[in-house]
Amino acid sequence: MILLGAVFLACVLLVLHPYVTYPLSLMLVRRLRPRPLAATRPEPTRFAVVCCVYNERDVVEQKIANMRAVRDALGDCQLLIHSDASSDGTNEILKSVAGEFTISLAEARSGKSAGMNRLLSLTDAEIVIYTDANVMIDPATVRNLPKYFADETVGCVTGHLRYQNENESETARIGALYWKHEEWVKQLESDTGSVMGADGSLFAIRRALHRPTPADIIDDFHTSMSILCDGYRLVRGDDFVAYERSATVRGDEFRRKVRIACRAFNCHRLLWPKIARLDGLTIYKYLSHKFLRWLAGYFLITGAAASAVLVGLIFGPAACAVYVALLALVAIAAARLDLPVITGSWEIIVAMWATAVGVYKSLRGERFQTWTVASSTRK
Repeated sequence: MILLGAVFLACVLLVLHPYVTYPLSLMLVRRLRPRPLAATRPEPTRFAVVCCVYNERDVVEQKIANMRAVRDALGDCQLLIHSDASSDGTNEILKSVAGEFTISLAEARSGKSAGMNRLLSLTDAEIVIYTDANVMIDPATVRNLPKYFADETVGCVTGHLRYQNENESETARIGALYWKHEEWVKQLESDTGSVMGADGSLFAIRRALHRPTPADIIDDFHTSMSILCDGYRLVRGDDFVAYERSATVRGDEFRRKVRIACRAFNCHRLLWPKIARLDGLTIYKYLSHKFLRWLAGYFLITGAAASAVLVGLIFGPAACAVYVALLALVAIAAARLDLPVITGSWEIIVAMWATAVGVYKSLRGERFQTWTVASSTRK
């Protein structure tokens, strides 16, 4: 019984650590050993913006206009778009701006990572900005980017993403709430050294530090973590801003998280030997922010099972059956009804479970090389 109690408590603590005790520990580290930026070289002046698209007819014209605005803000800036064999009319729109943009059109689908590798081979800009089709960069804030690279130790800057539709559904609200917490944790990581990976919606790198990403590995995580493993800092640009719609349909968000988790864990398996050679604080950050989150779904299952067995041992089999039935009823109610707190908690549990499914698929050898657009993020 004591062992079961210890297992349950350990599972609870492991689930909570990335969200509670980890950021609290970083607040202490920031107070004791802050890592401010220092301008040690001239700011870069030559930029490129790269974006991969697949069947993005609904947003590609808006994206083209946004990339033009970014170019106007930066001055010397090359614009590059790769279409991963789009079949909905996206390619025809891209061909119409081929004289102004560098356009790459794939004849067969090969995935975003292969597309980004292709675009990086077509530019020699000092700094390359990565962005997604449905992400709109704030042109005014892009002028803040060069100052980060004036610090010669910085190899990658991840931007500040803001969701625009958090009130459209409970899924969107929880997604936006989660992301605000994520941005807070990233800032703490940045203030104490490096962020644990960039988000593909908006980040920038020194072109010279780019390492080609395997086609079946998630490109943003691989690119940014490879730069970290090469000895450079990944920092957060709080004033380097972009906007995106969050998924409003639970099924869209579930599938997206499964795909991302699978590809991220594949990347973890590839890069872990290099990450394990980094300093102790960085390894602590990585395990806390990434590894434990990937396993949170398994901790939930183990903790729930341990609690059910404990109830059975203390109060008998009938009480255990009632306890399990109550858990099931709460889950069903949360999934089908819009209940304050309960439904929000269920969204968090579903997200953790989606990540666990992604990890399982990774261990089974699945790859998710190509992607499908989540329709609820494109309205």
